[in-house]
Amino acid sequence: MFTLKNYDTTNTKNDILSGTVVAVALVPEAIAFALVAGFSPLVGLYTAFILGLITALIGGKAGMISGATGAMVVVMVSLAQSHGLEYVLLATVLTGVIQIAIGLAKLGKFIRFVPQPAIFGFVNGLAVVIAMSQFQFFAGANIIMYALVIITMLTMFFLPKYTKAVPAGLVAIVVLTLVTYFGEIDTKTVASLGNISGSLPSFSLPDVPFTFETFKVILPYSVILALVGLIESLLTLSVLDEMGGKPGSANKECIAQGIGNTTCGFFGGMAGCAMIGQSIINFTSGGLTRLSSTVAAILLIIFVVSLSDIINVIPIAVLVGIMFIVSLNTFEWASISRLKSMHKPDVFILVTVTVITIFADLAIAVISGVIISALVFAYQHAKISKKTRVENDGTKIYELEGPLFFGSAVQFRNEIFEIENDPKNVVIDFTNTRVMDSSGVEAIDKLTKKYIEAGKSLKLRHLSDDCIVALQNAGKYCTHEIDNPTYKVGRDF
Repeated sequence: MFTLKNYDTTNTKNDILSGTVVAVALVPEAIAFALVAGFSPLVGLYTAFILGLITALIGGKAGMISGATGAMVVVMVSLAQSHGLEYVLLATVLTGVIQIAIGLAKLGKFIRFVPQPAIFGFVNGLAVVIAMSQFQFFAGANIIMYALVIITMLTMFFLPKYTKAVPAGLVAIVVLTLVTYFGEIDTKTVASLGNISGSLPSFSLPDVPFTFETFKVILPYSVILALVGLIESLLTLSVLDEMGGKPGSANKECIAQGIGNTTCGFFGGMAGCAMIGQSIINFTSGGLTRLSSTVAAILLIIFVVSLSDIINVIPIAVLVGIMFIVSLNTFEWASISRLKSMHKPDVFILVTVTVITIFADLAIAVISGVIISALVFAYQHAKISKKTRVENDGTKIYELEGPLFFGSAVQFRNEIFEIENDPKNVVIDFTNTRVMDSSGVEAIDKLTKKYIEAGKSLKLRHLSDDCIVALQNAGKYCTHEIDNPTYKVGRDF
């Protein structure tokens, strides 16, 4: 939570200037995403203000920016077209409730199961999406717009090499706006996107029938919105953590996103989530604390209420140029050089997630990456090796190494043991083998049954206490030797 008592004033200037750049950069995307859904530009602006302010104050990562995003709009478009804005507002409220529940259940920690190649793919795909989303603004543009875009990009690239006293993005916005305005240069401005003038958002209940039928309509959208929003927000948090600063809290961010979206639904805003592009603008412009993202949200609503005339004259080309630089900075260029040294499955995951992010959906891309990684991991570890020896009394000992779970259960049952050729007494030593799941327990039980049917004795050595309990509960034939195991069953890891 942002409090004056805990705020370090040494970065105040950078926070305020960076927040100003972000506030201006939020305007075109907030408007564009609202228009995609068929709403008034104010719906997108209210989302950026409300969600941005709440996550700035209580979110899991200082300086992270939230607002209306393309990933969320894509999900809600069909609901907006079929049932209208009011249903979207109610779905937004329910989205927030689901996200709060996920945060309170501390499920945000599971973001750590997203493998690094999938994160690289997410970042690279999103960088391409950010760049592609700017192309819409070139429709009907003249040569002047292209020139302004290039000048902005050059300013963003070279100015920080000489001074970082003022964010390069702010310099480009102010200077090029003054030049085009007083020089009466013909180019697209923010005013061409729609009217951003309005009042402060006001509280109202969504005007829909509060019935079970309504709930059935919005629930699927709310669940998907909640998951997509959290996936994008938590991955953005992970990316910013790698860029520096104090590590963020995934569960805290889930709760903040939930409170923000619930509030949006009651104040005329649609569901949103963290914005990686604007978050990187804030970070690279020097905004490192909660003050920067708070300033961005407050300035945005001031633009709407009082300063819309000033914002309207800003050239679209300047904001497009800034976002192109953000796209270049977002792309994980190092991942390309690492392709040669990466394992082939990791390369496949990276490329797959990148392509799906660009052409389909962020959530599907990340989930696909996790599933592929899990399958690859299971395949690579689904191997058990053995060593055998015979004790003085003729008992044969199988010393196994490797995890016993669903992936290795078939090999365990069919390839490791020589039941027909084994002596009367056989022992399996589990010192270097972990029994990971119920498939492993069942495999042991079925193997024991085969030995019994062959008229032979099979005992299990060095099993953990909880594995013994599992065998007693699920197995019919297993017997074990009493010992003092040094590990626990896989579910404890």
